[in-house]
Amino acid sequence: MRPSILIRFEETGFGERAILIDTTPDFREQALRFRIPRIDAILFTHAHADHILGLDDVRPFNYRQKQAIPLYGSATTLDAIARVFCYAFEEAPQGTAIPRLNMNPIGNESFELFGLKITPIPILHGKAPILGYRFGNCAYLTDHSEIPESSMHQLQGLDILFLDALRHKPHPTHSTVKNSLAIVDRLKPKRAFFTHICHDLGHEATNATLPRHVRLSHDGMKLEFEI
Repeated sequence: MRPSILIRFEETGFGERAILIDTTPDFREQALRFRIPRIDAILFTHAHADHILGLDDVRPFNYRQKQAIPLYGSATTLDAIARVFCYAFEEAPQGTAIPRLNMNPIGNESFELFGLKITPIPILHGKAPILGYRFGNCAYLTDHSEIPESSMHQLQGLDILFLDALRHKPHPTHSTVKNSLAIVDRLKPKRAFFTHICHDLGHEATNATLPRHVRLSHDGMKLEFEI
């Protein structure tokens, strides 16, 4: 399925929190298959269709949690989401249920959600500036063709690093396996996982060629790390 991750952690005095990164067109299937219990906030990397089109399916979480879900992303990304899902943000009365969402534009500065520090990581998707995110000792970067030097400095000392690695053949807006391995070699995270992989990469065959601490991501993968 399309790439997305869920960050689950304990907030002191509340209990479990869950922050979703991106709502792919597969979000409904992902939520059902992996029994996602709640969504307290959503971070968006960018507004391409494969990262936002599942947003309407957060409505059951609105019902269950009895509140709106806050969205975080660049102003450009949130503006695009507001256009695509305009019915969710219109003030006129609706004849049917709509997702209840609160927009929160962010820049490049760190912010806190439920006691967890979130640091936006500026990256490039071709010529388009988008965001990755660091939280604790983990960072999630997808759809990047380039990581600016200033962002590389924000990715030191990681336990887990997710990187885009579309395929072996060069692509104008995505990283390759070779390029992402070079990033891993430079940043030296304890563990690295490649995401946004296409069908050109056979899973077992590709994993067999990677260093032991580097793996391809897969649906339903669960990882533990310090925040």
